[in-house]
Parts: sequence; structure tokens; C-alpha cells
Amino acid sequence: MNLKEIERVVGMIQSQIFRNSNAYSSGMLKSHFRGSGLQFREHQVYVPGDDVRFIDWKLSARSPNVYIKTFEEERNVEIVVCVDLSHTLLYGFEGKSKLEAMIEIVALLYLLAAQTHDLVRVVIWGEKTINLPPKRGKEGLTIFISSLEKLGFLDENGKVLLNYSGPMNTHTEIQKVNQVKALLARRKEVIYLGDLSLVKDKAGWGKILDKKNMHCFRVYSPVDKNTDLPFLFKARNPATGKSVVTDIKSRDDDPLFLKERFKEIGVHERYLEKFVKELV
Repeated sequence: MNLKEIERVVGMIQSQIFRNSNAYSSGMLKSHFRGSGLQFREHQVYVPGDDVRFIDWKLSARSPNVYIKTFEEERNVEIVVCVDLSHTLLYGFEGKSKLEAMIEIVALLYLLAAQTHDLVRVVIWGEKTINLPPKRGKEGLTIFISSLEKLGFLDENGKVLLNYSGPMNTHTEIQKVNQVKALLARRKEVIYLGDLSLVKDKAGWGKILDKKNMHCFRVYSPVDKNTDLPFLFKARNPATGKSVVTDIKSRDDDPLFLKERFKEIGVHERYLEKFVKELV
């Protein structure tokens, strides 16, 4: 994982996110994440294109210029990122695994939150559930990376260990869906990151994917889309502990996938930029 590359992307897209902030600043990803209200920020001279609803007529009547009121959103947003681990995340494209791409996306959220005063809480579904405390910026990123190192997924240099063979995910789908439901009920903004390789309960997931504050992202590699050759993957059933062989291709014909109720991020793409564009 290249932290400098992530910081470069943050700087590049930051201006895009805040481009329309002179009327009122709503912080990170304003079209999805809502605060509790607006509070007055300052007056600015009106320029063509500004919203006329914010013109301060009393102040403008006493001045040669026309002024508008600018606002900033009172924010109390906690973004919960559910990281769904599976052995299928260990392959990818040209040396970039799906797990590494997911780690960089989480890192991007932490760094963006430092600019917008939001909080990011990460829930890792692995051998057990790990709930990281709400943080932002490099402090949150450090805790996240340290947790993955302790779990054995990263080496001391932050590289994903592709030969990891230990228990990856022991959670049943019912447990995952119920946890997401509880977060959504508390009006948390929930972001799911995984490759959906373990999804079997289509009805259960279908009930939560349509929620406004649910943002589901499937991280995939070109091999997941390759329909010319059969692609079988051996994994461990999280409920029984037995080894099973999964046909990744067959799920492309699944109603859950055909309805496009989630966003797709490919490891062979500029996935950091695409993640923000898809979310905004």
C-alpha cells in the first residue's frame, strides 16, 4: 500500500468535492451524508450564479454591494465501513490484490474525513468481529493498519500477505445482515466493501441494499468477469468450517447482481477516483 499515492489522490479530488462550497459547505460527499442542519458562516459579495434565496436584503440595502449569507452544515456524521474479508480477496490483477485495493479505499476515507471533520468507524468481519473506534486522518489509518498487521494480513512494511492461509471469515450471512440492519436503524452511513463471494442469502441482502444510507461496493478483478473459462475457488465455509468449492462465474446470472443494487470497483481501474465518483 502506497500512502503517498493515497495522499496525492486526496489532494487531487478535494477541490472537486468542495467545488460548490461557497454557498454552503456540507462537507464530505454532500449528496449522501447529511448533517443535522445549517449554521451561518459569513457574508460574501453576490456573484452571478449564487442562490438568490441567500441574499441578505437588509445588509445589501445599507451597502453598495449585494451580499449573500453563506452557511456550513452542522455535522454529526459517522461513516461505518464494513470490511468483508474472504480468501478470494487475495488475488487481483498485475500484483494488486483486491484486499490491497480495499485497504487503500478505507485509507482514503480516513484521510478525507480529516478534511471534512467526519468520523470513520471500521468494522472488520474476519475470524471475529473487530470494531475500531471512530477516528479520522492518519490516527485512524494507523489503528486500521495496525489491526490488519495483528491479524496477519499485512507484513511489517504494510504489504498484503498473499500466502495467508489462516481463518479469514467465520461470520454467517445472518450475522452480517443483522449487524448492518442495526447500523442502518441508528441512521449510520454504512459502506460495504467486499467481493460478495460469500453471498448466498439474496433475500436478506436485498432488504438492506435499497436503503438510502447503505452504500455497497463490490471490489472485483478481471478474472471475476472472465466468462470464457470456468473459475472455481476453494474456500472454507464460515458456518461449518468445511472446505467448499465456489463457482465465481455463476453469480453473474444471479438476480442480486443483475439488479445492479451495488457499485463495482475494479482493481485494474483507477479505483480510488472511481470510488469517490460512484459515491458522490
